[in-house]
Amino acid sequence: MTNLPGELPVGKPIAGWTAPPRPGELTLRGRHCRLEPLDPDLHARQLYLANIKDQIDRNWVYLPYGPFHDEESYREWVRAVSAKEDPYFLAIHSRECRQFCGVASWLRIHPQRGSIEVGHINFSPLLQRTRAATEAMFLMMQWAFDAGYRRYEWKCDALNVSSVRAAERLGMSFEGVFRQATIYKGRNRDTAWFATIDSEWPRLRAAYIAWLKPENFDSQGRQRISLRTLTRGLLVKRYAD
Repeated sequence: MTNLPGELPVGKPIAGWTAPPRPGELTLRGRHCRLEPLDPDLHARQLYLANIKDQIDRNWVYLPYGPFHDEESYREWVRAVSAKEDPYFLAIHSRECRQFCGVASWLRIHPQRGSIEVGHINFSPLLQRTRAATEAMFLMMQWAFDAGYRRYEWKCDALNVSSVRAAERLGMSFEGVFRQATIYKGRNRDTAWFATIDSEWPRLRAAYIAWLKPENFDSQGRQRISLRTLTRGLLVKRYAD
């Protein structure tokens, strides 16, 4: 913090700031997954077949669209969102499953502010609770900070306990709840905000890398040290505080 004349406090200057690029045609590759721009012809069928393994439509409860009960309606949704620059959707291919089985996007992309959000996350039952799912989130966050973004956000319905827990497990610090932030599917939504910033990224990146190491898993694929254990000390504030 610095002071202007009259001793009014202002934020410290950002020297040499250059706005980062927007996401473009790219492929993110890890040990367990690959992410590429969502395409209806390449991905819709595999994603639909993966999604219908959720037979009670639990995955769609907190999303503003869906569920989709036939392939063509899902394909139409993919066609519509894949044409947008914001949100910018990626399809997630699991090496273990050998197919595309989830999507996620960057959204509210503001290069001039240096902020970007991750959202529209929909992991089918094939992808949930796998190393590929966590690695996909790591790769998206890594791209953003490597590109020069200063702030990486996660927002969710404050009642979505699974999303709240996922945000904090991934090392995102709780920043507050915006009451009556929006309406979706005819319901009120209070929105919980989480974020991490560039100064926190090196330690968070190290936590991801440590968790993803093959030696962190036994012969049955069970983790020896949880990611939550590695990231808990990096949180500025937790949702439950």
